[in-house]
Amino acid sequence: MRQDLQVGLQVICKIMFEKFYKLISNDIGIDLGTSNTLVYLKGHGIVINEPSVVAVNIKTNQILAVGAKAKEMLGRTPGHIKAIRPLIEGVISDFEVTEEMLSYLINKANKMSKKLIRPRVLVGVPTGTTNVETRAVYDATHSAGAREVFLVEEPMAAAIGIRLPIKDPVGSMIIDIGGGTTDIAVISLGGVVKSKNSKIAGDRLNNDIITYMRDEFKILIGERTAEMVKIAIGSITSGEYMETEVHGRDLLTGLPRAVMVTDSDIREALSSSIKELVESVKDMLETTPPEILSDIMHRGITLTGGGALLPGLDQLLGRVLKIPVYVAEDPLSAVARGTGVILDDMEFYKEVLIGNQDELPPR
Repeated sequence: MRQDLQVGLQVICKIMFEKFYKLISNDIGIDLGTSNTLVYLKGHGIVINEPSVVAVNIKTNQILAVGAKAKEMLGRTPGHIKAIRPLIEGVISDFEVTEEMLSYLINKANKMSKKLIRPRVLVGVPTGTTNVETRAVYDATHSAGAREVFLVEEPMAAAIGIRLPIKDPVGSMIIDIGGGTTDIAVISLGGVVKSKNSKIAGDRLNNDIITYMRDEFKILIGERTAEMVKIAIGSITSGEYMETEVHGRDLLTGLPRAVMVTDSDIREALSSSIKELVESVKDMLETTPPEILSDIMHRGITLTGGGALLPGLDQLLGRVLKIPVYVAEDPLSAVARGTGVILDDMEFYKEVLIGNQDELPPR
């Protein structure tokens, strides 16, 4: 009897403390992406969407700019200033710069809703990250000013963000195409049944365009230009004729030169990587349990992430896989929205989190 009373008191105290903390602390969700980082502030929605770029003065180690201002500096900085993308292929490549970027984003979000103590932060991580890489995200977020840190796999957060029935005994398949990685995941009963992490993502497609322009047009272009071309006329299936003027450096003369590039040129540039991505999805389906595969054939596959916006990708996948493929509404913000849903009911979603420090590897 006394033991039951103690347990009951502990539960009541825990609930009261949680309610108290909600009054004096913010809950923040972060989609920590290779290309862009989105921040969700509980009660306010998505409040920040900035490029994952930091400008550093390497003489003084001073952070000069973060986000959009730093991205404008890419390829335009003098020798003593570097514009750094601190995440490569979804994982932290520069711990200190990532910590500075997270600190900037957390502080910016906190200023929108001032509270007394440090926030509780939920961060999305790609599937297939090693224990060491997961620990790096945890430590960087904690050092950046978080009171508590929770982690969730990005495809799970995306599935929750687009309101897939992740807790039901039915299989769902989601393909989250980001800047550095593509996460392919099969989800059922609140867990990831199978997952695969591919490097065929936005950055790889940008590099394909850079290589194609160099080989076919003999001009050198930068990463920002390649991305602008991809957004302007990139497509996977042929449709309305599109063209754009691309400026770069002539490889023969070393002087500036402009060329006209068409949508069919970009399709050719991207074809090899897109074929590889389709094969990755096929491999995943071939190893998916039959009952879940039946669910996926009936319910279809959902695309999220910035890569989902590439025109014709859903049609190509649907045609090759013989399964309906849908692009989620506002696919870019799916992971960030998912962190928001989880933060609204942490108790309900606690099973999907990698949130306990004891579950992480030692430093």
